[in-house]
Amino acid sequence: MGSASSRDHLMKLLEPVVATAGLDLEDVTVTRAGKRSLLRVVVDKDGGVTLDDIAEVSQAVSDALDGDDTMGQSPYTLEVSSPGVDRPLTEPRHWRRAAKRLVKADLRDGGLVEGRIRGADDEGVEIDVDGALRRIDYQDLTRGRVQVEFRRFEDEEDDLDDGDEG
Repeated sequence: MGSASSRDHLMKLLEPVVATAGLDLEDVTVTRAGKRSLLRVVVDKDGGVTLDDIAEVSQAVSDALDGDDTMGQSPYTLEVSSPGVDRPLTEPRHWRRAAKRLVKADLRDGGLVEGRIRGADDEGVEIDVDGALRRIDYQDLTRGRVQVEFRRFEDEEDDLDDGDEG
């Protein structure tokens, strides 16, 4: 089985397993290293993934793989994780889950927008760009990325709240 068809088969096999655990299957990759393979399964959900979620879905994925021959007879390591901050924002749920985060997004017209996500729905995203709220439909975006911040937006709000109490 080729790598693309193997990935497609794994996505179809594991998507309902992951959904039963209340999570979204974001990606599946298989990397071969000699006689072993590394199967990476990336899952996510609104509010973030907990260690308990990872443990539960790891067991369910392992059980599903035991009943399927996609990985063949060769040994493999299963790694289940949540997406990293560098994951591209490509689906409405990605934008929704990145609410309050600073993002940089490429526009279909060649432009670039950078700002903080204030909200997202099934059609588009609202981004605060230098204090002005801008609504952008997903069809006008090519891709977006969360920007790494050493001081998160929530920390700034906490500092403002502390100043109001005095």
